[in-house]
Amino acid sequence: MRVVIARCSVDYEGALQAHLPLATRLLMVKADGSVLIHSDGGSYKPLNWMAPPCRMTELTPDEEETEQGVESVWLVRHGKREDTLRIRLHEVLSDTSHDLGVDPGLVKDGVEAQLQALLAEHISTLGEGYTLLRREFGTAIGPVDILCKDSSGATVAVEIKRRGDIDGVEQLTRYLELLNRDPHLAPVQGVFAAQVIKPQARVLATDRGIRCVTLDYEALRGMDNAESRLF
Repeated sequence: MRVVIARCSVDYEGALQAHLPLATRLLMVKADGSVLIHSDGGSYKPLNWMAPPCRMTELTPDEEETEQGVESVWLVRHGKREDTLRIRLHEVLSDTSHDLGVDPGLVKDGVEAQLQALLAEHISTLGEGYTLLRREFGTAIGPVDILCKDSSGATVAVEIKRRGDIDGVEQLTRYLELLNRDPHLAPVQGVFAAQVIKPQARVLATDRGIRCVTLDYEALRGMDNAESRLF
């Protein structure tokens, strides 16, 4: 990974146009070719980015850019669309590269992993007649926590979280989009299951036709007789 801190401006052209005026920012170039532009704020989300497949070329600034104080230009082109990022570097404060090696991937915490195992064992928690197909069903963007069938034989994808927020709903939405491309599985319905589901996540899920299920961890473990609450 290449990490650069520089005073720069950024112009994006594609489905829309966007401009970041001159400021000091963090630029990241990852091994997969993606380029991300961050500010010192806004949590984890970049101000702008280009996802792979894309290619970055470092150019000499043109005459007008040189007059404006531009020292170098990064031109990032998407491999399948006409989208481009033009990053004009006025001053490079730091430029380092690091080999991060092979990442082992995200390891879910104990409670979430146990929720998945317990729900798979007691899949009828989702409804009478549900049957388990597979845990950690692989897709091109990651594994779906649980793939099962409902009482009518329709395929259901289940995403499990301890605390269900909007990001979890977005993640399940992406899985459903991929799964529904497979004629052997489609149509695939979605279930968003968590111990606590935030109101905004519930609204978004409902709007997208995704059913929300609130899980009782202790009940699933058999430590009490309370039934999981279905919404």
